[in-house]
This record gives sequence, structure tokens and C-alpha cells, in this order.
Amino acid sequence: MKASFRLLTTRRFLPLFATQFLGAFNDNLFKQAMILIATYQIYSNARAEATFSAIATGLFILPFFLLSALSGQLADSTDKARIVRLVKTAEIAIMLLGAGALFAGSVPLMLAAVLAMGIHSTFFGPIKYALLPQHLEADEVLGGTGLVEASTYCAILSGTILAGKIDAHVTAILAIVVAVAGWFTARGIPPAPPMGAHKKLDWHIIRSSIRLIASTMHIPRLFLAICSISFFWMIGAILIIQFPPLVKNVFTADKEVASVFLAIFSVGVAIGSILINRLLGGRVSARYASGSVAAMALFIILMGISAENWTPAPTGTYFTLSDFLTHPGAPLASLSLLGIAITGGMFVVPLYAFLTTTVEIEQTARTVAANNIVNSGAMVLGAAIAGILTQIGFSIVGTLMSVSVLCLLAAALAWKLDCACRDHERELIHVDMD
Repeated sequence: MKASFRLLTTRRFLPLFATQFLGAFNDNLFKQAMILIATYQIYSNARAEATFSAIATGLFILPFFLLSALSGQLADSTDKARIVRLVKTAEIAIMLLGAGALFAGSVPLMLAAVLAMGIHSTFFGPIKYALLPQHLEADEVLGGTGLVEASTYCAILSGTILAGKIDAHVTAILAIVVAVAGWFTARGIPPAPPMGAHKKLDWHIIRSSIRLIASTMHIPRLFLAICSISFFWMIGAILIIQFPPLVKNVFTADKEVASVFLAIFSVGVAIGSILINRLLGGRVSARYASGSVAAMALFIILMGISAENWTPAPTGTYFTLSDFLTHPGAPLASLSLLGIAITGGMFVVPLYAFLTTTVEIEQTARTVAANNIVNSGAMVLGAAIAGILTQIGFSIVGTLMSVSVLCLLAAALAWKLDCACRDHERELIHVDMD
């Protein structure tokens, strides 16, 4: 653990860490402010609000489908540090557009900014993970990945909560300031030139996406790792959709309690991200992945039990934070939520580290890009599953409990991945002996 935190004192890690944190903070600060303005100032009915949310989510995910292959190719064929600086320069322009949208309350400008943010994230994502194995030692990659993941969830928490506490105009100005700060930290990232022979870029985004996925998914270990990560994001999408109505309609609590739920979840994932590095001793392995996500299923069931036995607030009222914390069912609900988050972090972080260390360094960005394409599809599928279950009559708690089944499927995939890795290690030992 001390070795991992010592990375924060090195130039080969700290500038990337700070740039990632500021970018994730800014994304969530702007998106949450936009949602609050649309919900409380622009629209006045639930259907319009839901439509806006669906369109905004679709526009943000769309670039991951269309441009991940191109971003992966670009990252593997160009100096990654240079691309980060270009992306962060673009973020300043995006936040200027976003600030104008918040000041004007313009829905088209807001959606344009969201689409631009999606493009920004699409190009930054593969580079973020591909830089780690290039700048860090082999026994530092897992710790570095854990710190990046932990900081990401803390940034999500900070940006989301702050957006609800400050004026939209202040948010607009702050978003620009943070974007400029990210531009400065990006300039400190050491050069990261391409490691392999230069390859011609395929600008046909559909063809290149198909080729990218095909060239990655045929490797059994990578196929299983990407599928496992995608299951995690599918589960995460369903949980995130269910948490707000769960807090409001089942736990009958107010918005402050919903913020506490978000805080517990974000901090829990951060704890899990760091804890798994301690358990694995810095070694990249899927050893604990299946057990972690199986435990996640158990905590989801406990959350469901807590919800089923919850005594609601009197009709027409909501529990305040103090009321919620003193409720007899609060300890089980809170511990269940914390357990879901910690085990989720323990499950997914080693798999991301696995992606970046299994392939050759010159292929890491493309591998992450292929993973992003599949993950995006899984998130959309998760949202669709949640919607379908609601439409056919599943309750909020019933939908929540159904996620535990997906956790068990993810556990089976992770177990197969661990077996495949062990088989690969035995093959390497036999080759060395021969």
C-alpha cells in the first residue's frame, strides 16, 4: 500500500493521476448541473425530464461506439502524452460551450456539450490505461490502476455533490477553471512514444470497430476479461438507475439521503480499488474476481431484504438524514450498500490491470478501446433490462434482487478467466522447461 501511494510523488504517475481526477470531476460537475437545470428550471413533467435524460445519456455513449477504435489506433501510433495535451485543450473549448449552455439555459447547447464530452472521454479513456504499463514497473501497474480507479470515483462523488450545492453560473465558471487546471497538469505527463511499428490509421469507423473487436476478442483470456468487465458495467447501470427510486419510494427518504447513498457507494468502490492491491500484493491476477462479485450478489440480496423489511415514513413525508440514520433498518441498508461498492471495486480493478498487461505495450490502447466499445453496449443493455423489468411489473426491490443473478453470471466468467490464466501460466512454465 505504501509503495502504491509513493507513486503519487513521482512525475511518471502524479500528472496523469491529477489530470484524470480533474477530468472526471469536471465531467460529473457539468452533467449533474445540466440535469438539475433541466429538471427543476426547464421542464415541468416527468416524461420530458426522462426523455432529456435518455437523449443526453445516448449522446454521451454514442462516441464510445463510433470512435473507440479510432482513438485506440491513434493512441498506439502517436505519443500518448501529446494526445492527452490535445484532448485537454479541447476540454477547455467544450467547457466554454457548456458554460454558455448553463448561462443561457439552452437545451440544444447542453446536448451539444454532452456529445463533445463523450468524444473527449472516448479519446482520453484508452490513453489513461495505456500510459500506466508504459510509465510504471510491472509490480506497480495494479497499484497505479487502483489509485486511478479510486480517484475516479472520488471525483464522481465530488463533482456530483458540488453541482447540487452551488449556483449554475458558479458551476459554469468553475468548469472552465478546472479544465484549464487539467491542461496544466497534462503538460507534466512524461513523453510516451509508440512502442511498435507505425501502422496506417483506418478512418472507416465501422470497419475499424469490427476489426478491433475481432482482433481482441479471439484471445480467450481477453475475451473473458472484457466480458467480465462488461457484466460489471451492466450491473452498475441497473444499480444506478434503481438507487434514486429506491431511496425515494422504498426507504422514503429525501434528497440528502440520496446524496449519502451516492457518497457511500463512491467511497466503497474507492476502498475496494485499494484493498484488492493489498490482497494481491501488487500482482495482476483474477484470483479474487469471482469471489468478489459473488460477495457482491450477497450484499445486493441483503440490501433487498433490508428494503423489504423497511418501515416507511408517514404518508406524504420523507425521512431526513438524521431520521434515516436513526432508523432501525439503517445499519443493514448502509452496510449492504458499502459491501456492494467495495466488492465491486475489488472485482473490476484487477480486470482493468489485466487488460493493460496481458497484451504487448504497443497494443494496450487498442485493447482498452475494444473493451470500451463492448462496455458501452453492456451499459445500454443494462438500462434496457431495467426498463423492461419495470414494464413487465417488477418492483424496485424485485429489479434490485434480479441483479444478483447477473453477479453470479459475472462470477462464472471471472472463474473461467482465472482458470484460463492459470492454464496459460502452466504452458509458459512447460515452454521454459523445454
